Order: sequence, then structure tokens, then C-alpha cells
Amino acid sequence: MAVRTVRIAWTGALAAVVVAGTALIGPAAAAPAPGRSVPAHRAAQRALDAAVQEGVPGALAQAADRKGVWNGNAGVANRTTGRERLPQDRFRVGSITKTFVATVLLQLEAEGRVGLDDTVDSVLPGLVRGNGHDGRVITLRQLLNHTSGIYNYTSDAGFAGKIFGDGFFQHRYDTWSPRDLVGLALAHQPEFEPGTDWSYSNTNYVLAGLVIEKVTGRPYATEIDRRVLRPLGLRATSVPGTDARMPHPAGRAYSTFSQDPAAPVHDVTELNPTVAGASGAMISTTGDLNRFYGALLRGELLPKRQLDEMKTTVPLSDGYAYGLGLQSHELPCGTVVWGHDGGIHGSSSAAATTVDGRHSVALNYNGDWTGTSDAVMEAEFCG
Repeated sequence: MAVRTVRIAWTGALAAVVVAGTALIGPAAAAPAPGRSVPAHRAAQRALDAAVQEGVPGALAQAADRKGVWNGNAGVANRTTGRERLPQDRFRVGSITKTFVATVLLQLEAEGRVGLDDTVDSVLPGLVRGNGHDGRVITLRQLLNHTSGIYNYTSDAGFAGKIFGDGFFQHRYDTWSPRDLVGLALAHQPEFEPGTDWSYSNTNYVLAGLVIEKVTGRPYATEIDRRVLRPLGLRATSVPGTDARMPHPAGRAYSTFSQDPAAPVHDVTELNPTVAGASGAMISTTGDLNRFYGALLRGELLPKRQLDEMKTTVPLSDGYAYGLGLQSHELPCGTVVWGHDGGIHGSSSAAATTVDGRHSVALNYNGDWTGTSDAVMEAEFCG
């Protein structure tokens, strides 16, 4: 398969966003965390400060390792009140949702209830048909690693006009069923023959959510809660269904609907998350994300065989590779970390951990038009 540029956000944005813009407010200093000195994370704090100077309204990060937990922040959670971002703030995680969905599907595979090489049609008969798409020759593995070739529904021009531009304000509370979203994709031809290339498609994970529902008889959200959130005690993480509101505490989310730093900034905090569904609807915190990815890589959620399958990757570019809902990234210093990025209206997030699950970092920017997570990751993992 050809090496491709990695695309990780639910919106389909590039992993590395073009840095542009000017500071909205000066950076706020991070408070020292118990058991860990600020100097150990000074470079990570500088990266958060730089993101705000480049135009991100507010940046938030947490690092956790054997020596303790450090929380860093810069900028504001709310541009109107000036409130700082807090370690316990919740935010939309976008495509980080994909790792949770893949984990549940791999748990079902470990239980013998479904196979990675089963076809989509064997679980969802007749659903994936039309314009060259054929679920009889697409496997569940190909959904999870984005080698299915199924068109990405968020790239549909009509959908994008309603969701990513001025149409957002008219349609932000619309409810979308998973089959609505799949239907948008099937109106287009596939990107390539299954298994011959790689292309990031949110449709793959909408289908994965439907597979979980068909196999278990329960919604994917219920299975994530009972199989992952409750066992790990991730009390601040949720799959919000149709609820457009953010649980407290939370800041606001901001978008310009473009990468033009001169464009107006809009508050896009409230939206009906069914627009993303199993491809990107979840809400979490930096602490919960670190707990999740650390536990996953330590083997607390999957047997070794399934975790090895999850870490079997397709090479991409710039040191990235994509497995089953889990991406790896070789940093410039040679350290390889595992995790996922995620973007959705007004929220850009990333979470990564070392292969042993012992050193984890999660971050969020409450703006979607500028800033990149790479600088924070490199600062924390490379020193």
C-alpha cells in the first residue's frame, strides 16, 4: 500500500495544523503538581504558552508517569469571563473516540463473538452496497485500520456545508442516525478497492459502532460504558448521545470555520454529537485520557493477541502509522508513542503514551483553527 498522509480528526483535518494567528490573551502559569517539579515539564509548558501566543484561546495538558502527575495550562477556558482552564475541565475529544470503539470491538473478538476478518456484510447484511461499495468484500479489520476504501461522509459537500460553515448555526442541533451518515458515504464511489490503500474515513467507525450494536444487542455507547469507562473508573468520560450541552466543569469551544486568523471567532460549544457518532462523539478530560491509554497499552483492557492486532500498523508519513483505532508516532528523538488525535468543532485534542503505558500525555486546545500537538508531545517525551 502507498504511504499516505495521516488524517486523524473527526473533521478530516491534517494532524499538523498550519500555525497562524495572534494571541487572544497572555498565557496563564501552571501550578506545580504534587510529587513533580515544574522544571521537569518546563518545555511542555512553553509549548502550551506558544500555542496560545499563536492564537489558541486556551491550552490544557496533563502528563503522568511513575514520578507523579503534572498539569499545565495557558490562555483561557472562556474568552468572555477570562476563566483559566482547569485540570478537571471536560472537552469533546473527536476522533479519540475511535480508540474506545476499536477496544470494544477487539474485546468482542477476544470473546469469539465476531472476527476481524469477518465481512461487514456478514454482520450488517445489505447495508454497505452501492456506487462500487460492497460490504461482502470489506472486513471489520479494514474498517478499523481505514483500508476499507469507503468514502468519508464528512467529505460530502452538502453535509460539509451544513456542518462546517455558516450552516452550522442552523443545523447544530440536528440529530443524525448512523444510517443517515452511512448513506451520505454510499452516495459516492469508494476511494479504492478494499485492502489496497489507506484513507481516513469516519464512515468506517460509524459502521464499527453499528457492528457493536448488532453483535451485543446494545448501543456502542452502552458497551463503552460497561466495558471501559466503569472498569477503569473514568467518571468524567461520556458518550453524550443527542445531548448538545457540555457537562460541568467545562470551558467554551471556539471556531473560525477556517484557518484564516482574521476570520471571526464563533462559540460552537453546543452541538448535537450524533453528527459524529461512533467516529467522534465522546467527551473526556486529560486525566481520564491518560488513564485510558495507559491501561490499554499495559494490557488491562485487551488480551495480548488483540493488543498485538491493535498495534499492527499501516505506515503513513512523518513517522506516523495506523493500527486498529490506534496510531503510533516516532518522535524526532526516536521515542515511539501510541495514541490518537481528535478534532471536532472548537476542540483539538491529542493523547499518547509509551508502549509500556507508563508515561502518558493528553492535551486539548479549545480552538480548531491553529496550533499543533506535536510541540507538546516532543517537549514531554523528548525533553
